[in-house]
Amino acid sequence: MSPALWLPFRGLTKLSHPGKKPAQSLLLKSIGPRNIKQKQNQEEPNQKEASLSGHNFLTLDDVETSNKRVFLRVDINVPLDPSTHQILDETRIRAISETLAGLQDARVILGSHQSRPGKDDFTNLEPHAAALAQYCSQNVEFVEDVLGPHARQKIAKVEPGHVLVLDNLRFCAEENVDDKPEKLLKTHFVRQLRPLFDLNINDAFAAAHRSQPSIVGLTEALPSAAGRLMERELKAVSALLVEPRRPCVYVLGGSKVEDKIPVIEHILTRDKADKILLGGVPAKLFLKAMDKKIPADDEKEMAGLQTHIKNAKSLWMKYKDKIEVPVDLAYGDTRGKRTDRGIDIPLKESALDIGAKTVEKYSKVVEGAATTVANGPLGVFERDGFDLGTKQVLEAMAKSNGYTVIGGGHLVGLASILGIDERFKHVSTAGGAMLSLLSGQSLPGVEALVRAAERMRDEKPD
Repeated sequence: MSPALWLPFRGLTKLSHPGKKPAQSLLLKSIGPRNIKQKQNQEEPNQKEASLSGHNFLTLDDVETSNKRVFLRVDINVPLDPSTHQILDETRIRAISETLAGLQDARVILGSHQSRPGKDDFTNLEPHAAALAQYCSQNVEFVEDVLGPHARQKIAKVEPGHVLVLDNLRFCAEENVDDKPEKLLKTHFVRQLRPLFDLNINDAFAAAHRSQPSIVGLTEALPSAAGRLMERELKAVSALLVEPRRPCVYVLGGSKVEDKIPVIEHILTRDKADKILLGGVPAKLFLKAMDKKIPADDEKEMAGLQTHIKNAKSLWMKYKDKIEVPVDLAYGDTRGKRTDRGIDIPLKESALDIGAKTVEKYSKVVEGAATTVANGPLGVFERDGFDLGTKQVLEAMAKSNGYTVIGGGHLVGLASILGIDERFKHVSTAGGAMLSLLSGQSLPGVEALVRAAERMRDEKPD
């Protein structure tokens, strides 16, 4: 076994990793300034916000993959039928096809998770492997193991042009806990897997906000680069925080407010949005913050959100001209049929969608936007008749000539069902990671990739 990795890094660079003797030498292609930027005394504008603006991590363009044993971390956590566990939407599986195409001559071992312990869709990845075979040219095999002797034997025997899909990574307890990079390096997960691989490729943008062994630990332990999906996602989302085309409109809905309030605050305080159109629970929260009447059932939901209401009130006072709330809401009548009412005359029952007048208003704003970003449905779109707001705003975005981005599993799934997903400029596979980036937070998975690139630069011999 070679004690070091030899890499032509603007010349020949010797790279070693503490505590690990790599199984074989690894050659990286020449890395130009596009990918590794030397530290400067002064940061470029918005460089911290736009993680990809400096291309300061490696990509598939920089690494030699031929005949190498590659751990490919992806996020193919997909919606499943509750009774049959049949895959309902293959968007995330299809999205990694470009990365797999770039690894055709490698020995690929693919790792992902599906849901989390305690949930009904916490299952193995055998159906995912079967679906994956439709989107790549390699031979795909599934192994019902992750770290055990059976998996390690299979990993050792993988041939170039083959993909071995490991079982659900979250079957390993350590994969369900976020921790610091130095602690992740010491996990059983990392210690068992790192001697088996030459290279780590992280293509799991949707899980990049997690600090877990397969996302951060292996990236710290192995030569690592970003996959095509990771690269594409970061470029698209980071661009929104640099200089978006104006007017720039955000459409924010869904059932959570804790991840939307930081986004609203971040983009407005940095003048990266001209309008925020609210639906779902975020709309109800802002209506409450504005001292508007809301349905009695929604009042109960707001009882535990006092801190968020306070933050929403502060944002409303500062940015009244930019934050738009519904002018009417939709309810279910005694027969469950849709009925719309102005916000001044709410019913007792919880509102299930934005009203028809609001749909028309929001659609016009979207049609006139140069950039539109949407995350989260505007109502309970799963119920018949209450998908109107989400559908029509999505359709307005699809017709737009502007730069359009949608994210979040529900929204992307609905766009796919409507057959309009290919009409958006970017369809993100992420929900939480996209929101984390838009709220100004760093993504542990991306930070680990940056450190991996820095190790090569810093360990360059004199």
